[in-house]
Amino acid sequence: MPAQITPAQTKPAQATRGDLGPNQLAARLGLTRWQLRLGREHGLLPEPDLDGERWSARLADECVDRRDQVVARFGDEPPVGAIRAASRLAVRTGLDVERRDVEVLVAREDLDVVSSFRGHPLYLLRDLDALDPGAVREVVSARKGPLFDSVDAAGAVAILGWPRKTFDRIAGERALATDRFGRYALDDVHALAADEDLAQEVREEKLRRALAKTRRAETDIEDVVRGWMLRCTAYLDRDADQPPDPALLGRAIRSLVGTRAESARYEREVV
Repeated sequence: MPAQITPAQTKPAQATRGDLGPNQLAARLGLTRWQLRLGREHGLLPEPDLDGERWSARLADECVDRRDQVVARFGDEPPVGAIRAASRLAVRTGLDVERRDVEVLVAREDLDVVSSFRGHPLYLLRDLDALDPGAVREVVSARKGPLFDSVDAAGAVAILGWPRKTFDRIAGERALATDRFGRYALDDVHALAADEDLAQEVREEKLRRALAKTRRAETDIEDVVRGWMLRCTAYLDRDADQPPDPALLGRAIRSLVGTRAESARYEREVV
């Protein structure tokens, strides 16, 4: 009679001090969490062999040799959803690519879905950049039909990669013609994209807006920190029964450090 397997024998081994969780394994391999996740999903990295989503030291050592395979397969830039994929293709091809066009490219097997997030497909930037522009043109042309040679304001913004307010201003300044549907000629939009002086002007405008946005964010976070300090002082002076949450201060300080670094980068670029 074969030996009986007890419940205890079917359980994974228990974690020990030398085992690694997802964050620790990613750090050990020099990967980001998204690279680790894709590596697991595509079978380049093994699943955890211990309870609590942990890898044993032995299995972690085996993963080290697979690190380069993961980077070679997925690159260094995280995958994007359909909306951002369409935006990237629009700028690259000079066509008003939409989300549904990306889905058609997948259905045609011109583009692969690399993963998903909350049920939404994700795409690698390298796959988007490697797409045949002719295939994208076919899909957009099939959707638009006789309207292929014109775009609405949203389409123009997608092609140019500009903020909508910037496009509206420049279209007005240059008296850009529209047809009876309020659409712009695709050739006119391409002419704007080819204007190097205009492109530099728009880049500087976007940087100034981004800098103003980060500075507003700095002010908001500083107000949170000052409010925390006031509540802390009130507690020290016995004017409050409970101290403020220390975790709130930690989150605020981390956000402030990141936001100030972002502001400093924009300041250097603006200058």
